[in-house]
Amino acid sequence: MPKKSKYTQTMWSWILIPLFIIILVSAIYVAIMLATAQKTVSNSYQEVERSTKVVVNPIEEPTSFLIMGIDNNESRQLPNTRADALIYVVINPQTSELNMVSIPRDTLTDIYSHGQIIGENRVNFAYQEGEEQATIETVENLLDVPIHYYITLNFDAFIDVVDAIGGVEMYVPITFSEKNTHNNPNPLKLVEGTQELTGEQTLALARTRKIDNDVKRGERQQLIIEAILKKMARLDSVPNYTKVIEAAGKNIKTDLTFNEIVSVSKVALSEDLSISTHTFAWYPIEVYGASMLQIEPDSLGDIQAILKESLEIRGTQDSSSSE
Repeated sequence: MPKKSKYTQTMWSWILIPLFIIILVSAIYVAIMLATAQKTVSNSYQEVERSTKVVVNPIEEPTSFLIMGIDNNESRQLPNTRADALIYVVINPQTSELNMVSIPRDTLTDIYSHGQIIGENRVNFAYQEGEEQATIETVENLLDVPIHYYITLNFDAFIDVVDAIGGVEMYVPITFSEKNTHNNPNPLKLVEGTQELTGEQTLALARTRKIDNDVKRGERQQLIIEAILKKMARLDSVPNYTKVIEAAGKNIKTDLTFNEIVSVSKVALSEDLSISTHTFAWYPIEVYGASMLQIEPDSLGDIQAILKESLEIRGTQDSSSSE
């Protein structure tokens, strides 16, 4: 066999050695990014005391989440924290469908904690009473469906995540002004029309109660979550995903492990995912001089049926006795 020339050997050395170095450095960089993200998730992980919990495999089985947006952060330091937003989500990996419903925060319901009714009040009062534990039990009993995982985030986490993905495109239905989350004397002004919003602007759109009512507010929040998921689905690298996870940082709590987040992301961030949003019909009521709202029984039943179908469960779900 003819021997390779010294020139050929040298040429391959100059090509392969730099290529090997690039691959090695890239692998190390990705590993560091993943390790950083894993550490962030570990710091955010917090189990909730629950009498029972249904165990699911998010990559194969229908999985439910309760997203809680709380009205507090380090700069506000409110003495009592309530859930400013409550959104129940079901992801079915077999059908590639996501169903979600916003629960108006002024909804009158029984407040549960440790399997007992502790009173009747607005649904967002449950967080003040017993944080995630009481809120999960209260929503499970209201909707008659299980909650497999929870995600709690405050204002800062929401803003940082939206900014980390480069903002989201949203339709602003009317021009309005809203105060800054950090008590900045200059209010934010959003102008009517479709536009790219920053994290702070997106939060203002999600929170404002000046332009419609509490139910419409829930609809906007669902549309914002849909926009965030679609934007994240277009992120095409580990560093981008890691940046989103790091953005949440200390401002998020969840009982999802890192591996479970990876599994959920494979389904939730698929471009084939079909997203359906649902809204309760309701009527206003007054309880002890306070304005609240009551969900129409037929509307509650219809949405419960949709959620149960997505979860592939039948009949009444007794969340207190789930195995």
